[in-house]
Amino acid sequence: MSSRKSVQRDLTREMIMDAARDLFIVKGYQHVSMRQIAKELDYSHGAIYYHFTNKAELFYALVEEHFNMLERKLKEIMEASLAPPEKLEAVLLGFIEFGLNHQSHYEIMFLIKDEEVRDYLNQSPNETYELFAQTVHSLCGKQLSIQEVWSIFLSLHGFVTHYLRHVLQYEDVADMAKAHVQFLSKGIFQS
Repeated sequence: MSSRKSVQRDLTREMIMDAARDLFIVKGYQHVSMRQIAKELDYSHGAIYYHFTNKAELFYALVEEHFNMLERKLKEIMEASLAPPEKLEAVLLGFIEFGLNHQSHYEIMFLIKDEEVRDYLNQSPNETYELFAQTVHSLCGKQLSIQEVWSIFLSLHGFVTHYLRHVLQYEDVADMAKAHVQFLSKGIFQS
């Protein structure tokens, strides 16, 4: 292994993050070291430290990137020219689609619980949830309580985690996802 394999390829943050994501999901955060990530990439661990000072910083970068991806998806849906009920359904479906098409990302974002990384998580989850809550509020045309918005979020999260690792992608359960979202939407607009 060499710290630089410029002839074959330069080591990038993205390459490190992709390898780390897979290892964190398979082995768990606690059981992955920077050396293992470097070995997976066939580089020295020193090359990894050039990009990330430690494993927690690497994990933080993954979480940040994944929440940014979800936020971009929500904003993209909000820019579509749809009526509020259809746009709300698109937002709810977009959350499910993101979770099932990016399963490793979703697990990193929502399902890895570890004391060491808890302190490294910044405001990304809160900012994305706030965007989600504001979006639901703006599209439903009425004031929902924090508990109601949280219940909608948890229902979507439950759907994603139920199918996580049991389907390959969103399309495998698209009809069920649409039925679930229509059920939720009906409750939002009728309550």
